[in-house]
Amino acid sequence: MKVFPHKNVEAKEADEGASKLKVRWLITKEMGAPNFAMRLFEMEPSGHSPFHTHPWEHEVFILEGEGVVVGEDRETEFKAGDVVFVPPKEKHQFKNSSSKILKFLCLVPIRDK
Repeated sequence: MKVFPHKNVEAKEADEGASKLKVRWLITKEMGAPNFAMRLFEMEPSGHSPFHTHPWEHEVFILEGEGVVVGEDRETEFKAGDVVFVPPKEKHQFKNSSSKILKFLCLVPIRDK
C-alpha cells in the first residue's frame, strides 16, 4: 500500500497537440499497478487536450472547474462533480471553457508502449 501527496508527483507537459495542459501520473505500472493508471490533469483557462482517438476507454472525474468534451459530432458541457466516459475508438478532446483551472482524474488501462 502507498499513500503520498499528489504534489510529490511531477506535473509534466501533456502530449503534442495539447495546449496549457499538464499531467501527473499518480498511479502507474512501475508502482505495481498492473491494470489501470491514474492521471491528474491540470488545464489552464482556454487550454485543451489533443483531438484524438485510441483503442482504450477513459474514465474521468471532474474535480474542479468546467469545460466541454468534444466529439466528432457534438460538444458536451461538464462541471466539477461530473463523470465523463469516453468509449474506445471514439475521437475526443477536453477543453477548459472557464476562467479558472480545470482539474480532472483520468483512469486508463495499462498498455505497453
